[in-house]
Amino acid sequence: MSAPEPDTAASLARIAAALDRLSPPPPAPADPLAHPAYVWRGGALAAARVFAPLSLGLLSGIDAQKAALLENARRLAAGHAAHDVLLWGSRGAGKSALVKAVVGALQAEGAGIALIEVAGDRLESLPALFATIADAPRAFVLFVDDLGFEDGGAGPRLLRSLLEGGAEARPANARLHVTANRRHIVPRDLAEQDSAINPRDVIDDKLALADRFGLSLGFHVCDQPTYVAMVAGYAATLGLEFDPQDAIAWATQRGSRSGRVAWQYVVELAGRHGRSLV
Repeated sequence: MSAPEPDTAASLARIAAALDRLSPPPPAPADPLAHPAYVWRGGALAAARVFAPLSLGLLSGIDAQKAALLENARRLAAGHAAHDVLLWGSRGAGKSALVKAVVGALQAEGAGIALIEVAGDRLESLPALFATIADAPRAFVLFVDDLGFEDGGAGPRLLRSLLEGGAEARPANARLHVTANRRHIVPRDLAEQDSAINPRDVIDDKLALADRFGLSLGFHVCDQPTYVAMVAGYAATLGLEFDPQDAIAWATQRGSRSGRVAWQYVVELAGRHGRSLV
C-alpha cells in the first residue's frame, strides 16, 4: 500500500487534531494522598475544587451525633476498627454538614484522612474505587449523600454486598458514610407486604440494608430554642446581630426548623446588612 499524498496526509492530521479537541483524553486521576477531598467521577478520583467544611462548633443541637461520628472517624484515621455509618432523618438537620465537618476537624488535627464523594447512582463503580485507594497509606470517608432507592432495583442488594459479606467488600482504610431521609433507606411497601406469602420476609429484606451499618445516627426536627441557638451560633461567627423573633418568623414562613433553615436565615440577614459570607 502506497503512502498517502502530502495533501491527504495533512488533511488526515487536521481531522485527527480536530477529533482530539472534540474528545480530549480524560484528565489524569488525582493523587489520593494530595488533597483533602475528592469526587469519584468517571471511574477516577478528581480533586474537589473547594473543600470548606463548617466548624464543628457551629453545628449545635446534634451533640450526641457529633461525638459519635467524630470518635468513629478518629478510629478510622488511626487505623483502628471503625464502622460504616448511616445518618438518617429530617431534611436539613445537618447530616451532610456533619460528615464534612468531622473530616475537616480531623484534618486540622493533622490526621491522615480524606473525604471522597460518590454519587448514589454510581454504587456499581465502588469496587473500582476500592481498588484505587486500598493500598494508600491514608483513611477515607466514602460519602454518599441523600441516598434512596426505588422499589425493584438492584441497588439495595449491591450496597449490602459492598458493606458486608461480598467479594468486593470495602478495604480497611475506607468506610461508607451514607445520608438518607428514611431510616431504612428502602421504602416499605404495605401492598407488597400484604401480597407476600410471608410478609415478615419482606420486612426483614427491607431492614437488612440498614442493619449492615455498624453506626446508625438519627436526626430529628429541632425545637424552637435549639433553632434559635443555631442562628445565634452562625450570627456570632459572622459578627451579625439578630432578633430572635425575626428568626422564628423566618422559620415559620419556611414551614420548618432545622440547621439548614437557620443558615438560610443568616444568609438573608447578611444580605440585609450588605455583608458577604466570606
